[in-house]
Amino acid sequence: MTQTFRGESVHKVDSKGRVSIPALFRRVLEAADPEWTDGLQPNVIVVYGGANQNYLECYSVTAIAEVDAKIKVLPRGSKRRRVLERIFTGQSLPTQTDDTGRLVLPAHLRKKIGITDKAYFTASGDTFQIWAPTAFEARDADLEEFIAMEGEDFDPLTWLDDDPFGSVGE
Repeated sequence: MTQTFRGESVHKVDSKGRVSIPALFRRVLEAADPEWTDGLQPNVIVVYGGANQNYLECYSVTAIAEVDAKIKVLPRGSKRRRVLERIFTGQSLPTQTDDTGRLVLPAHLRKKIGITDKAYFTASGDTFQIWAPTAFEARDADLEEFIAMEGEDFDPLTWLDDDPFGSVGE
């Protein structure tokens, strides 16, 4: 099973903040959780960030472990380490799905990103994001405008050829 999230969908949020995670996303969470076995629920880490972050970034156990490892090599007490620890350790919610594959979004997180009755899920590689549908639509329009500036015949795959680090294909 791949550990890459793919796809997007909109799901209802009930009055208690419960929302179903897309089934394909749940399979990735299971595959990326070393503690997961049949009968258990996969772990997920919801990073909600500071005031300017208007979505929730959801990490699998494997993905957040990679972030944590990179933070740990930074010098103790450095501003970068303190900021990253604040975001990824302090401004996060370790949780699990329930037995029906739902995630409970606490009221303060729903309020922070403007979720009322629906949540927009979108894959983002080894994470997925949860947005208020209207906020995602506004962000998506900005991305479409950015792509349109490249010209009518632009193919985004050409960006993969512009690898400044020389790592594509390795």
